[in-house]
Amino acid sequence: MGQLDGKTALVTGATTGIGLATARRFAAEGAHVFITGRRQEVLDAAVAEIGANATGVRSDVSDLADLDRLYAAVAAQGRGIDVLFANAGGGEFATLEQVTEQHFDSTFDTNVRGTLFTVQKALPLLNDGASVILTGSTAATTGTEAFGVYAASKAAIRSFARTWANELKGRAIRVNTLVPGPIDTPGITGLAPDTEQAGHLRNSLASQVPLGRMGRPDEAASAALFLASDQSSFVTGAELFVDGGLNQV
Repeated sequence: MGQLDGKTALVTGATTGIGLATARRFAAEGAHVFITGRRQEVLDAAVAEIGANATGVRSDVSDLADLDRLYAAVAAQGRGIDVLFANAGGGEFATLEQVTEQHFDSTFDTNVRGTLFTVQKALPLLNDGASVILTGSTAATTGTEAFGVYAASKAAIRSFARTWANELKGRAIRVNTLVPGPIDTPGITGLAPDTEQAGHLRNSLASQVPLGRMGRPDEAASAALFLASDQSSFVTGAELFVDGGLNQV
C-alpha cells in the first residue's frame, strides 16, 4: 500500500531533476500525477518514464492561459487535487552590475508570478486537507555571489508559504517549502557554459556541503513525499532543508 494511494497530485516543472524524481516517486506511491513542462517532446518522455499513473500537460507557469488549460485538464478527471508541488522555476548567474531588465523579469515571472498563480488558480480544485509544496532554495539565505535575483525570488517563495499556510488553515490545507541545497540536476549544471566548467561547478558546490557531496534528485523527492503525505499531517508553514547541512552546520 502506497502513501498516496488514490490521491491526485500535480507537479509543475516535472520533466527533469527534482520535479521528475518527485513525480516518479508520487506515482510509485499510488498517486495519479499530472506533470507539466514547456517542451512537448521532453514532457512526453517524462510521462513514458513515469508510466500509466502520469498525465502530461504542456504548460509554462508564467503564462496564465497555459495555467487555465492545465487546470481544465485536471478538472476533467473530476477528483480534485490532493497534492500540489509548485516546483517550476529557474535562474541564471548575474552580478549586480550585470543584471538586466530581461534577466529580472524572466526570473520573477517564472519563480514568483508563476508560483503565485499556480497556487491561486488551483484553489477551486484543491481538496480540503490538501498539501501544497513550494520549492525554495538555500540561495535565499547564503548570499551566493551573482545569484541575487534568483535568491530574491526564492525569498519571496519563503514568504508566500507562511502567508498561505495561515490563509488556508480553515480548509486544513497545509503549505510548506522544500528547500534544496546543491542537487545534481540539469538545472544546476546548465548554469555552466560547458562540460568542463560544469565539473568545476559541481566540485565547488560539493566542497561547501558538510556531507561533502551534492544531493541526488531522489533525496529531494523523498522529502517532498514526506510533505505530501499524512506523515507530515501536523506540519505547515515550515521549511524543510534538503541541503546536506549547508544551512545548518
